[in-house]
Parts: sequence; structure tokens; C-alpha cells
Amino acid sequence: MLDCKLQCRDVSKSNLRGVLSTNFSKLTALENLDLSYNNLSGPIPDSLSSLPSLRVLNVSGNNLSGDSLCTNYNGSLIFRYDSDTSACDKRTSSSRKNAAVLITSVVVPVLVVAALFLACFIWRAKRKSNVSVENCTGKLQLESAPISMKAQGDHLQDSESRRFTYNDLENITHNFERLIGQGGFGLVYYGRLEDGTMVAAKMRSESSSHGLDEFLAEVQSLTKVHHRNIVSLVGYCWEKNHLALVYEYIWTAWTQILCLSEPECPLRIQLYRVVYIGMGNDTCNPCKHAGVEILNWGTRVRIVLEAAQGLDYLHKGCSPPIIHRDVKSSNILLGRNLQAKIADMGLSRSYLSDTQTHISVTAAGTSGYMDPEYYLTGRLTESSDVYSFGIVLLEAATGEPPLLPGLGHIVQRVKQRMAAGDIGSIADSRLRGAYDVSSMWKVVDIAMACAADDGTARPTMADVVAQLKDSMALEDARVNDCRVPARKVQRDDAALMPSFGPSLR
Repeated sequence: MLDCKLQCRDVSKSNLRGVLSTNFSKLTALENLDLSYNNLSGPIPDSLSSLPSLRVLNVSGNNLSGDSLCTNYNGSLIFRYDSDTSACDKRTSSSRKNAAVLITSVVVPVLVVAALFLACFIWRAKRKSNVSVENCTGKLQLESAPISMKAQGDHLQDSESRRFTYNDLENITHNFERLIGQGGFGLVYYGRLEDGTMVAAKMRSESSSHGLDEFLAEVQSLTKVHHRNIVSLVGYCWEKNHLALVYEYIWTAWTQILCLSEPECPLRIQLYRVVYIGMGNDTCNPCKHAGVEILNWGTRVRIVLEAAQGLDYLHKGCSPPIIHRDVKSSNILLGRNLQAKIADMGLSRSYLSDTQTHISVTAAGTSGYMDPEYYLTGRLTESSDVYSFGIVLLEAATGEPPLLPGLGHIVQRVKQRMAAGDIGSIADSRLRGAYDVSSMWKVVDIAMACAADDGTARPTMADVVAQLKDSMALEDARVNDCRVPARKVQRDDAALMPSFGPSLR
């Protein structure tokens, strides 16, 4: 009795004789039947073509004949038959050609239509992502935006930030009457809210390289950042072709007050309408510059300390951490009582996970402040912000910009002066010695540690904050004691070295 569940039957080279038995048709589970190289003769039974599971039928090396199987077997059957098969080959070849023509005539047009449809879909999606989102009801109209942007928009609607219409911005800024700044994102205009709150409206220009995704990313980052030393986001506008960010208004940038070693400093102060410069009640500061009081050392240290606290918050107080990517003195804005605030978060980037230690980016930042490791690796880390902040500290100490034509970078200039051990050759000459020597050396040491070529050797912003607090305490003690201006001293006191690394003197 035949086993109807048999799946594979190999009786090749078994010296079988006679005709093929029709009993093979009862092997309904048969998938592979090998009858090759026997002495079988006669016709191939039609019943073999009806086996539902048969995939391979090998009858080569026999004297079998028959055209019926050639016409009846389905396309999934592998049929090996090497006897006189001229009729079969012709039929098979003809049928295959006909099938190929039929398949080609049907499938190719379908594929062409599908490709055109896909191309049209992609083109429409790109157009919709180009800030053409309709917005007339007070809610973000996200139906036509990409899915990822819809999710971001949903998050923004749940945030604390206010959404402004373009008409709101026209009213707030009096039809964009007062231009107060310009950057890579676009123009910045002064405005006032209904309650009198002063704001700065940052309007995206058509030439800006910042797209909708970058805009949404910046808004999302800023909505979760709340710190007294970081410029607050008041709201945003996303309406048709208009994108805008509305910040609290900070009345000046630190560099506009510091006037980094420029002879036209008093004129710049008047142009920028800076009314209050330095600490007028510091009787220990005799420094005057063309009738204008220069920002004293104690105030400079306090400003950089507050900026350091804001940057430390971005690195350690935000989840996930945020790398600013463009730390520089002009991005330290001064509010009432010269309170420092970190600004321009448009280039900032968040880590994707707690385990991520860097982000790979295209060119970002400002010449003179950029981490040299970035040019080698294309990666920015928290230590990249630390390097940039070190340059800011050197600006505060020396009163010089990062780059001077013919004199090189500020790090190299300061390093050369440190070799002599004379703080007077490093400190801003406009201070005329009105600073605590230990306080000044401590800031210079911190700055040089931040500006180390090796990113792993740099301190964290938490370390920088701690050292600046010590420097602030030293300067406060000098002011309280009303000491005489600092004299020229040599660096022999190892106690002045910062705790996080060796001095570079």
C-alpha cells in the first residue's frame, strides 16, 4: 500500500522497467518524484500533472513519451525530461513566450503608473513641508504637514508658549518699524505686547537656510528651557509662509558694552543707547575712558558667572542635554541690572539619548570661538561649548576680540604673555589695575583650561561655575576693603591654580 503522506520519493537508478503506474496519483502529499535513469517506457500518466503538491518531477534517462504533461502541468512544476521532447519544448517555449509577452504588457504599464504616482506624492509632500501650512483658526493646521511635523506641532500646542498670528506681530511691532538685529534666521524687530512687555520678534527670511523642521526643533527646545540666565521664549508664529520666534527683549549685548578694544567705543555706546555702564558706586575703580565709565572687573566676572550658570543648565539641567553650538560674547545679552542671559538658541541641538555623547553636524558656530576638534571630527560635544566659553572668558579678561589681524588668535596671544608671569600684560589696560590679582589670574587660568586643544582635558561647566564663584569672592573682598590698584606681580603662588587641571603658564 502506498503511503499517501509521502513527500519525497527517489527511485532513480533502480533498474525499474515497464510503464509508469497510475498509482503515483494517489500520493497527494508528494512534492519531489525522481524516476531518472531507469528503463521506463510508454506515456507519462496525465494524473501526475494533477498532484497538488508536486514541485519536481525528474523522468530523465528513460524512454518515456507524452505531450499531455507539457500542456497540463502548472507553472510551479520543475519538469526534467531529456528524451525526444521536441514537441514539448516547442509548446513550452511558445507558451513561455506568450506568457512573457502577456506579463510584460500588463506589469510594465502598472509599474510606470505606480512610479509616476509615487513621484507626484513625494513632490506634493515636499511642497507641503515648505511652510505652506494654512493657519486661520488659532490652531496649527497640520493636516497637510508630514507626520513627524504633526507630532511636533501637537507638542507645541500643549506647550506654555503663546502662538501669535502674523497680524499679531504686525500690531506688536507697529508694522515692523524698529529693526534691532539680524542673523542667519532673519531680521529681529522690537515690539510691545498688550500689557507693555517688551519683546523681540525674530522673523524668518526667505533666504534663510533654516527650514520648518529646524524651526519646530528650536521652539520645542526653548519651551522646556526655564532659567534666569537664558533668554525666554515668549511665543512663536507659524502661519502660511510666516515663521517667527518671539523672545523676551534684552536691551543690549555684552560686546556692545565691553566695546572690545575699539577706539570708537564711546560712539558705539551712544549708537546702541547704552545708558548705564559699569558700577558707578565702585570708588575703587578710577578707570575712565573718554568720559565714559568702563565696565569694571567685578561686573565682568559676575556677567560671565551668570552666563556660565546658564550654559551649565543647558548641559546638566535639561533632559536630554542641549549643546548650544554658538557660544560667543555677542550671544550673552544683558537685561536689567546687567543680568546676563544666554541667547540665540537657533543652532542648539539636543542629544537623542542619555548615552549619546556628541552630535555630528554641518558647519556651525562662529570663527574664533569654534572648537578646533570640530574641524578634525565634525562632532560637537559639551566640551565644544566649554571651549567657546573659554574664549569669552579671555575676552572679559583682556578686553580683546578673539581674532586680531596680524596678531593671531587670542589663546596664542595670552599664552605668550603668560610666559612672563605678568598679569598686567594680560589684563585689559582700561581697567588700570583696578582688580584683584588672584581673581584675574584665576579667570585666565580657567579660560586657558577651557581652551585646551584636547576636549577631554577641559573642565565641565559646573567646574567653571565653581571657579568663577571663587574669583568673584576675591574681587568682592578687594572692593569691600577698597584696596589700592594691583601692582605688577610674578606668578609664584601655586594656590592660584584651578583645581581641575594644570596651569598653562
